[in-house]
Amino acid sequence: MTGGAGEDLPPATPKAAATVLLVRDGAAGLEVYLLRRTRGMPFAGGMTAYPGGGVDPRDGDTAVAWAGPSPAEWGAAFGCDERVARELVCAAVRETFEESGVLLAGPAGTDAVVPDVTGDDWEEARQALLRRDLSLAEMLTARGLELRSDLLRPYAHWIAPESEPRRYDTRFFVAAVPVGQEARHVSGEADQAGWMTPAAALAEASSGLRPMLPPTLHTLGQLGRYTDVADVLAHTPPEPIHPITPRFEKDAEARWAVLPDGTRLRLAMPLPS
Repeated sequence: MTGGAGEDLPPATPKAAATVLLVRDGAAGLEVYLLRRTRGMPFAGGMTAYPGGGVDPRDGDTAVAWAGPSPAEWGAAFGCDERVARELVCAAVRETFEESGVLLAGPAGTDAVVPDVTGDDWEEARQALLRRDLSLAEMLTARGLELRSDLLRPYAHWIAPESEPRRYDTRFFVAAVPVGQEARHVSGEADQAGWMTPAAALAEASSGLRPMLPPTLHTLGQLGRYTDVADVLAHTPPEPIHPITPRFEKDAEARWAVLPDGTRLRLAMPLPS
């Protein structure tokens, strides 16, 4: 990129973000919940992705009731400080609830998980979170709930290339849908949502029916190694977590995303600008 006077502009600072691979055991095997972002979105319009989004300033609220691995432990897993780790875990829980209606929380002081979050009062709370009229800490406190970080596992860390005008520094988590809850198509940012096996999703991506960004392609490929939810949770992360920033190449055959370890991901269509 160049400025009006022909000078190079500094790369955009990547915004911290969290995304969650929601998994379940289906009739055809392990399934993952995928959203197709609406066309015209300022970032990744038309792309298939997981529930997730940018960190909100209030995600770092220390008042949030917390059960499971501490922010310090999550910081060690993701290579960040305790505050950033707290923000990422809270963002993962909040965004999952906002975009799929699944809440990774339970009654304070118990090992239980809230079994049903489909009533009108829950929908009002979800909408208030979306409008930022309500913080995650406020919602949980009002209902006597605590965030269950033990329901999440660290999965991957991707940073968008410096050449991208809209950059995200994204930590990927994986979580099983709690018993009694169902992922629902509630996200206004998606025009399609549902469960697929990793193999089926990748087949549609390869054919051009379901375009994806490189992180989604790669993490789906990793997810396809596992046989069921228990296998996923027992063996994540699939590789040591380190920041992955792809570079892009084009040849006579296709356009490719090339990862630092040399892995090449074929892109079925050009990435959105």
